[in-house]
Amino acid sequence: MIKTVIFDMDGVIVDTEPVHKYAYFKHFQELGIDVSEELYATFTGNSTRNVFQKLKDQFQLNQEVEDLILRKRSLFNDSFDTKPDLELISGVYDLIVDLHKNEIELILASSASKGTIERVFNRFKLNDFFSHKVSGEDFPKSKPDPTIFIHAASLSKNSKEECIVIEDSTNGVKAAVGAGIYCLGYNSENSKLQNLEGASVLVNDFNEINALFIKELK
Repeated sequence: MIKTVIFDMDGVIVDTEPVHKYAYFKHFQELGIDVSEELYATFTGNSTRNVFQKLKDQFQLNQEVEDLILRKRSLFNDSFDTKPDLELISGVYDLIVDLHKNEIELILASSASKGTIERVFNRFKLNDFFSHKVSGEDFPKSKPDPTIFIHAASLSKNSKEECIVIEDSTNGVKAAVGAGIYCLGYNSENSKLQNLEGASVLVNDFNEINALFIKELK
C-alpha cells in the first residue's frame, strides 16, 4: 500500500514551465546564443545550475555560471510575479487535499530552486500539506540522477517500498526508476516531447484519480 507520495513540482503541481521558458529564451537572446527547441527539451528536470553548466561548455560562454543563474532567476521572478494566469495543474489541488485527508504523507522533490518552491507554495497555500520540500539546488547532479528521490524517500516516515513518485518528464521518470521507487507518469500537454514509458502507470488527468487509486497502486 502506498503511504507516501513524492511530487515533482513543475508540470505536476503548477505549470511554471512557460514562465521558465520565457525567462530562458529571453536570456539566450541577451547572450546571443541559438538554443533549439530540441536542445531545450533535454533540459527538462535539470536544475538551472546544470543547464548553464552545459550551455557554458557548449557555447563557450565567458560568464560565470553563478552570474548566469542570477540573471535568469531575475527574469523568471519578474515574469512570475506579473503573470496573473499562473494556475495549479487541473485537479492537482483536490488530489493533494484528498491524499492529505487520507493521511498519506506528501513530500516535494523538485529541481526548482528553494526560492521558486517557496513562491509557488506561498502563492497557492500548499505548505500545510507537505511534510518536506526538497530542492534540486542542494544536489550537484540533476535528474535523471536519482539522488534527489533517494533523499526524499529517506525523509519519509514510511519505507521506500511504500512511496510513489509523480513525474511528468523523461529525466524525472528515469530518476525515480533509478532510485527504485514506483513511478506514476503524468502525461500532460507539456509532456509531448517527453518519454514517460519507464513509468509503471500513466495518468492523463488528475481529476480522474484520488487517494484510494493511489493507495492501491501497490
